[in-house]
Amino acid sequence: MREEFTREAGGRWHEGAQGEMMGMSSREWSRYMHERLQVPLEPEEISSRVAARIEERYRDQVPLLPGAVDAVRSLAARWPLGLASSANRPLIDLVLELTRMAPLFQATVSSEEVERGKPAPDVYLEAARRLGVEPRACAAVEDSTNGILAARRAGMRVVGVPRPDFPPSDEAAASASAVIASLGELEGALGALA
Repeated sequence: MREEFTREAGGRWHEGAQGEMMGMSSREWSRYMHERLQVPLEPEEISSRVAARIEERYRDQVPLLPGAVDAVRSLAARWPLGLASSANRPLIDLVLELTRMAPLFQATVSSEEVERGKPAPDVYLEAARRLGVEPRACAAVEDSTNGILAARRAGMRVVGVPRPDFPPSDEAAASASAVIASLGELEGALGALA
């Protein structure tokens, strides 16, 4: 959506832009799009318009990894769950509502609610705080380079679930406590870390 919007608005998209924005808060990526990608709108307008496009897409179909809902339901039966996301708050709430997963999370945090987005640890530290759990007692499940780095910097164990279309860097994957091929392996991987 950000690439499409950048091109339509007359900005200058480049191949590494998605990777550079991965994990940034909406404040950070909209400023990046304005300054680095030369989108000729103010960051607040960029964020608002991109979020509206994403919301429209999500209302049509939420792009979840295969097995995501089942994995979350299974984990929520064993452990308190928190969500530490780079998505805008309204999008987090929408996805949780559309997938009926909202009651499964005891805490949700958007990186726009903390000072810095991923790869800084802020969103993970806040999720642990809201759960009332020390970060070192938490395990994070991540699919991106900046997400893995953020959780590790927060002092958490990390299970990486690489997305085939945008896998984490080799360095980030090597820093994960475990790397699995699918969410079907998640409960076993987390159990081994407990």
